[in-house]
Amino acid sequence: MVHTVFMQRTTLGDFELTAVSDGTYYLDGGAYFGVVPKVLWEKKVAADERNRVRAGLNSVVVRTGGQTILIETGIGNKLPEKNIKIYGQPAELLQNLAAAGFAPEDFDIVINSHLHFDHCGWNTVWRDGKIVPTFPRAKYYAQEGEWRHAHENQRDASSYFTENYDPLVESGQMQLLKGDCEIAPGVSVRVYPGHTRDMQAILLQSGGKTACYISDLIPTTAHLDLNWVLAFDLYPVETIESRKRYYAEAIPGKWLTMFTHDPEVPWGYVEKDEKGRVGLR
Repeated sequence: MVHTVFMQRTTLGDFELTAVSDGTYYLDGGAYFGVVPKVLWEKKVAADERNRVRAGLNSVVVRTGGQTILIETGIGNKLPEKNIKIYGQPAELLQNLAAAGFAPEDFDIVINSHLHFDHCGWNTVWRDGKIVPTFPRAKYYAQEGEWRHAHENQRDASSYFTENYDPLVESGQMQLLKGDCEIAPGVSVRVYPGHTRDMQAILLQSGGKTACYISDLIPTTAHLDLNWVLAFDLYPVETIESRKRYYAEAIPGKWLTMFTHDPEVPWGYVEKDEKGRVGLR
């Protein structure tokens, strides 16, 4: 397993943003790029001898001045052995948060874009034979539709592990949202269907500037093209429409786009060139 740790900081108005990693893991290259031929995608991302590509597990800490917020919690340390053999389990988020100066008790809010195992794994940990919240003071947030979908045994059922969220829902520590809403001043969520029906992006707004953790709608800088969508996406045509909707605001608004799975680049500004091609500036 390649050990990739980055910690990058930037400011957004009065907010401080810190990108931290749960490490890297491996995904099948074909699944990562869907119908895009390998002869095209391998120009952007190298595959190993098993046709796997390295993916990041990027979280973002937001300090608003009044609250400390964690966006996404990576894979965690509770994967079954079968899944560890397939994906790996770097389990580096807590040590990287500590290196950045954050303890689990520091967080007021945790936001999951959706509930696939590689986005909410550190929500909880095993302690003394029972599941407990990793971030004991935090209020957790996810979409109600996403939580319901996690229990419907659909095509992506193998990506859901109930111990990452059901104990939090049962205790009341996780609040299930019904669509777009504001969670804290300058911090809101917006549903972008495609990867799942109810995947939410996290928008940050301060000082006239906007950043967006767009999650698996645009997982890496290699997925900026409208049609380069994941084979994992349940609704790929809706992914394309959601990307169009996102770019229509993010590009002219000069939003900072945050990438959930890029192992090298946690964020950047998206633009279109004179031919209409989307890239980072």
